[in-house]
Amino acid sequence: MNRIAPTIIRQVLLLAAIVLLGIILFRELQFFIPALLGAYTLYVVLRKYFLILTVRYKWKQGATAALLMFLSFLIILLPIMMLVNMMSSKVAYAISHSGEVLKRIQAFVQGYEKKWGFEVLTDANIEKATNWAATRLPAILNATLNTLTTVIVMYFVLYFMLTNSKRMETGIYNWMPVKDENVILIRKDLNSMVVSNAIGIPVIALLQGLVGLLGYVIIGVDEPVFWFVVTAITALLPVVGAALAYVPLSLLLFAGGENVKGVIVLIYGLGIIGTVDNVFRFWFNKRYGDIHPLITAFGVIIGVSLFGFIGIIFGPILISLFLLLVKIYLSEYSDRRKNVDEVGTS
Repeated sequence: MNRIAPTIIRQVLLLAAIVLLGIILFRELQFFIPALLGAYTLYVVLRKYFLILTVRYKWKQGATAALLMFLSFLIILLPIMMLVNMMSSKVAYAISHSGEVLKRIQAFVQGYEKKWGFEVLTDANIEKATNWAATRLPAILNATLNTLTTVIVMYFVLYFMLTNSKRMETGIYNWMPVKDENVILIRKDLNSMVVSNAIGIPVIALLQGLVGLLGYVIIGVDEPVFWFVVTAITALLPVVGAALAYVPLSLLLFAGGENVKGVIVLIYGLGIIGTVDNVFRFWFNKRYGDIHPLITAFGVIIGVSLFGFIGIIFGPILISLFLLLVKIYLSEYSDRRKNVDEVGTS
């Protein structure tokens, strides 16, 4: 009877303890996952400037990290938090008065239903739309990033990532259980994904919002700044994007009897705002790395359910990272796979 070697038993027990503790830590700290992802995203963005200031100009690491963190808060986070807060108050008001708005839209649509002879809006559909808006929109807009605790933890982690960047990167390099060239590939592709998602998606959405704002002001839409925020936020979503802003806006204009403005908004949205998305997304993907639309679409669905509004950015990164790890696995065991194929054909 063969006995199991004591070293194998110790190894299995140690791995079981590691996995068990890892599961416990993950369950208790999963609330802070968005903060960790946000810290890594800002680290990728700020790392270059941190090294320039500390290595080339000999600035102190602690002061440099604090300065870059403060600037990132002023330039990136503060405007986002202000826009989301403004959007939340407007959405809360819109939901409380949604019955009046829906009645106006329903009256407008029913006129064309009688004219064309088919039904578009039913009481069931209106009730579903109202319930969805009342439950989902506030949850999405109350972004995880907008909570004080998450922001504090994110910057706390970011500070130590910046000030201990060399030690952290060396440790990750030594601990990764893959070939050296694959460690470099993971770092390169992960940084490219972070830049493409964390910078590309918000920048393109902001451009669409600004183009929309210009059109809304020229057309004479009421509260153009509010519709700018709506356009910029909905532009973050894949597939439909900013159409979730200018299509309802045009319906509201039609329902209010402003048919000319409604037509102009619809044409402007489809022709100009949509073109901005296509042109700049093509340029950005060509420059920083292409991400398949399906990855973006499914990533947003998964990310929003996991992390809230901030999951729009981190969801596609998770799927891209999963596919990258599969690619690394195949690369690591390609020789073994070849041997199996050779055995099968022999």
